[in-house]
Amino acid sequence: MSRIGKKAVAVPTGVTVTIDGQTVTVKGPKGQLSWTVAEEIEVKQEGGELTLSKRQDTTRAQAMWGLSRTLVANMVHGVTEGFERTLELVGVGYRAAMKGTALSMQLGFSHDVDIQAPNGVTFAVPKQTEVKISGIDKQVVGEIAAQIRRIRPPEPYKGKGVRYQGETVRRKEGKKK
Repeated sequence: MSRIGKKAVAVPTGVTVTIDGQTVTVKGPKGQLSWTVAEEIEVKQEGGELTLSKRQDTTRAQAMWGLSRTLVANMVHGVTEGFERTLELVGVGYRAAMKGTALSMQLGFSHDVDIQAPNGVTFAVPKQTEVKISGIDKQVVGEIAAQIRRIRPPEPYKGKGVRYQGETVRRKEGKKK
């Protein structure tokens, strides 16, 4: 039994939710997001809350119930407050800078790595060794952060590379002489 699916999603003031069949559209101060809920799930708006319920009692409906509730809650959170991921660049000479709206990073390669910001995502570089990725869609923000980290993942001997803020890198002992 999904415990997360039972919880109602609170809709704050200033956010409008429209339900058109299975498509849920959330509009707020930061933007607009929409998502099509699975056929097994029914979405109802009652006052300032959204409730999701199963139409049938199948294994797929059970799995989609909690997932749908979480995705709708993330859309409401995204259009009100937004999401942010912070990456740290650890290594001698590793640094980041902005080139217009694109992110330019020096990560020990013979060339700079430039990354264009997709729609709805913004980059910020408060320090040379810190990159902040923000946007209203949690999935897109996380995916861009993962793609940047994949360029130079942290290595276990010296800990150099791109890592998430607060991530601990398991270090290995080097060779014995």
